[in-house]
Amino acid sequence: MQAPVLVLKDSLKRESGTKVHHQNIQASKAVADIIRTTLGPRSMLKMLLDAAGGIVVTNDGNAILRELDLAHPAAKSMIELSRTQDEEVGDGTTTVIVLAGEMLHVAEAFIDKKYHPTVICRAYLKVLEDAIAVLDKIAMTVDLNDRETVLGLVKSSIGTKFTSQFGSLIADLAIDATTTVGVELGHGLREVDIKKYVKVEKVPGGQLEDSKVLKGVMFNKDVVAPGKMRRKIVNPRIILLDCPMEYKKGENQTNAELLKEEDWAVLLKMEEEYIENLCAQILKFKPDLVITEKGLSDLACHYLSKAGVSAIRRIRMTDNNRIAKACGAVIVNRPDELQESNVGTGAGLFEVKKIGDEFFAFIIDCEDPKACTVLLRGASKDLLNEVERNLQDAMCVARNIIKNPKLVPGGGATELTVSAVLKQNSSAVEGIEKWPYEAAAIAFEAIPRTLSQNCGVNVIRTMTALQGKHANGENAWTGIDGNTGEIADMKERKIWDSYTVKAQAFKTAIEAACMLLRIDDIVSGIKKTQAPGSSSAKPTVEGEGDADNEQLIPE
Repeated sequence: MQAPVLVLKDSLKRESGTKVHHQNIQASKAVADIIRTTLGPRSMLKMLLDAAGGIVVTNDGNAILRELDLAHPAAKSMIELSRTQDEEVGDGTTTVIVLAGEMLHVAEAFIDKKYHPTVICRAYLKVLEDAIAVLDKIAMTVDLNDRETVLGLVKSSIGTKFTSQFGSLIADLAIDATTTVGVELGHGLREVDIKKYVKVEKVPGGQLEDSKVLKGVMFNKDVVAPGKMRRKIVNPRIILLDCPMEYKKGENQTNAELLKEEDWAVLLKMEEEYIENLCAQILKFKPDLVITEKGLSDLACHYLSKAGVSAIRRIRMTDNNRIAKACGAVIVNRPDELQESNVGTGAGLFEVKKIGDEFFAFIIDCEDPKACTVLLRGASKDLLNEVERNLQDAMCVARNIIKNPKLVPGGGATELTVSAVLKQNSSAVEGIEKWPYEAAAIAFEAIPRTLSQNCGVNVIRTMTALQGKHANGENAWTGIDGNTGEIADMKERKIWDSYTVKAQAFKTAIEAACMLLRIDDIVSGIKKTQAPGSSSAKPTVEGEGDADNEQLIPE
């Protein structure tokens, strides 16, 4: 009898075939179950303790998954899903995971029946095409100038979040911020860069109702010489620099030999004159406020304050860019290149205020700001962090509407319509693919089902009633009101979703499900091999973190 041939090393573990499929599906379902209860307005919160002992209390799907540390590879890829969703459209992170989990769950039955995964994937991709077609059919275009509608949309997207109890406060903030930083690119395109030009400043204290969007920027700095410089300037002329206003030192060590005592005085005088010239070049433009990213020497401070100019130094580059956008100034690299056009005159007021223990500089009441700061006030750090996460989602939704002003019904209505239309279409699908197609159609119902579960209504009754309403693909706007659990018309209740978010969620979920289904082999325990020649095994030194790990013990 022939001896067995060893191909893989002993330390490698290989699993293949249906076993892998089942494991992947189980793992994905586990991830989906963690998040399932955070879908909808009546959702539960999750409390996570991170390694440093900090607490995160949130129901934002992405924030939860970001904090989790998972072992299973399939579960890790599920987490990637919610991250992509968050980066792409900013909302619908929970939906994606629940949907993908459900898609894999219905596929399990077919794998048991020895269906080939590729067949299931083919059916799923067909489902995706048809689902997007249905979305296009039921989407309605919205008028961006109609603030009520946009407000309704943003509100319904953060209605599931913690801050929904404060009414339209966060939604208002989000819409104000995004409309401020929107830039027309021509051809009817709008570019909204939230990351760069919207700064969220969290200042503990006060009430949430005190939060506001400033028509300008604020940053955590005070003027250089508080006693001598003005702290409140109306209609300031602002000059922004990114060069130091101090004498240039030589690189590392510079030796200068002075033979006469007088030369020393000359040297000092040269330094002083250099700075005086610098300040003179700046003062030529009669600024009221000079802001630099680098240092500002005492002498320069003296010249500026003598001329009645306020100065702020060592400001962050990102803040500087925001100020430039807000007041129309241009950031100048060298003072001798200053021009009149570089001076920012768009700001209405410069003021330094003390909030709590810290000083904040405000440049506000700008004429046409293209950058803004959202000032959040609230009782505690945790609360503010959660509000900021919600605001981030809300701003993304507002941005999506500005970019693609189409709406689809919320409250699970979209998913039910898609499901109903797909069920009808399934009779036209030929061959073996028909069954996975039908199953995927049913999988879409996971969203409304989860919604009704979280409301605490009778799930079976609600679902049957809804399916009845949607049976022929009509009543596209009937869904669940997530607060009460009633079946209602989403148009009247103003429960909407952005088309971009829904389409992206469907695409991400189905493509991910296909990807996980096509994995049929997991080889684990692969070690980085050493280069040939260096045969001597290096002793492994344990770091303090690896002391408990088993990998260090050779097999």
